[in-house]
Amino acid sequence: MIAGGVRVLNVGLPAVVQGVPAQDVVQLDWRPPAFGDVAAARLGVVLDDDVTRAANRRALAAVHAVRPQLVAVRPARDVVPGLGEGRTLLHAGPPLEVERMCGPVRGALIGAVLLEGWAGTPTDALALIEAGGVTLDACHHHGAVGPMAGVLAPSMPVLVVQDGARRAYASLNEGLGRVLRFGAFDAEVVDRLRWMRDVLGPVLDGALRAGGSVDVTSLVAQSLTMGDEGHNRCTAATLLLARRLAPCVAEQDRGVEVLRFLAENDHFALNLSMAAAKLSMDAAVGVEHSTLVTAMARNGVEFGLRVAGTGERWFTAPVDAADGLFFPGYGIADANPDLGDSAITETLGIGGFAMAAAPAITLFVGGTPDDALDTTRSMARITLGPHPAFRLPALNFAGAPSGIDVLKVLDTGVLPVINTGIAHREAGVGQIGAGIVEAPAGVFLQAVRALHEVRVR
Repeated sequence: MIAGGVRVLNVGLPAVVQGVPAQDVVQLDWRPPAFGDVAAARLGVVLDDDVTRAANRRALAAVHAVRPQLVAVRPARDVVPGLGEGRTLLHAGPPLEVERMCGPVRGALIGAVLLEGWAGTPTDALALIEAGGVTLDACHHHGAVGPMAGVLAPSMPVLVVQDGARRAYASLNEGLGRVLRFGAFDAEVVDRLRWMRDVLGPVLDGALRAGGSVDVTSLVAQSLTMGDEGHNRCTAATLLLARRLAPCVAEQDRGVEVLRFLAENDHFALNLSMAAAKLSMDAAVGVEHSTLVTAMARNGVEFGLRVAGTGERWFTAPVDAADGLFFPGYGIADANPDLGDSAITETLGIGGFAMAAAPAITLFVGGTPDDALDTTRSMARITLGPHPAFRLPALNFAGAPSGIDVLKVLDTGVLPVINTGIAHREAGVGQIGAGIVEAPAGVFLQAVRALHEVRVR
């Protein structure tokens, strides 16, 4: 197994072998179990038994059996549970008090209030929000997901993804730059949202009615063989979706406007892959004794984790800013800590977990194609098995690593990698870059303790 003159295998701190020539050292990737938390490591060992393994097989099979279909694009108030009455707005990540919300989320909430006509100026909109005049809740609590700030308002159109009687929802992607999901809320942003409400949503819904539903699993699987990873690079998926819908879109009034918008927005299919991933992961919620992660989400202040065996309970910890590339004139000091529900794609096994499929994405988030291969191989160490539909050509068509296992994360010390955009920390500025962030260790330590409590009841 070892050939070519290796003289030292080192496990642990590199400083131990700092006197040995680098070419003579192989540094093994070993870390203390449970990030050095002895009590949590013991709980992980106790839970690593046949009961857990059987539960995880059931949970992963349920996730992989879901075949999401895009069936409609409808106003959120008509389809998203709990959004049809009163002044309610949803946001990304675990729930958070308005006083603690970050700049981009506050900016997006202001824009949504202006869109709904609940206030006439940004100042009045912020005053209404801070006075409790708007009910705020997490998208995940309503079967929905939203990228970055993830703010969803009643009149916004949503993608409706369905498998049997189960549904999930996501907002429509606005494109890059100064957009609501990055916290911008000026007149250009609100005018674009009105066009999406009045033109884009109805035209897409009409096209789906005329042409039938879209198989999202098939679309994402094909895009992974064309250079997408399903999160930060959705160019192929957007092209495939546009090609599928184009004949029926062209027959709708103002269809040409919609085709032009799709042609200029390489990220449009991101929100579709998010809704499909949400529907898939929800199939495992509540599987008794399963240690499978069912959701990862960020609100710009906290990272939230959900696990199958503990139902809809959130485990939260402070979230870091992403490490990546910034637009000219901006740097890490300008960046808001990470936010968005888009990590639901990594939870399923695409995005950062499928980096091997998308060498071009390394130019967008920093790194090299070799880094992309290493990232996917590393994620295989913390997942329960390959996704049967999502094949990666660069790894001999192996399935993308799917189904994060809390126990494997604790055992290896390897944290989930998430591809993400970077929002300016101040409300109203928008996107300033893109990069990569890791889930915090603290949420996995909380999860293993809760899973053990459930087992011993």
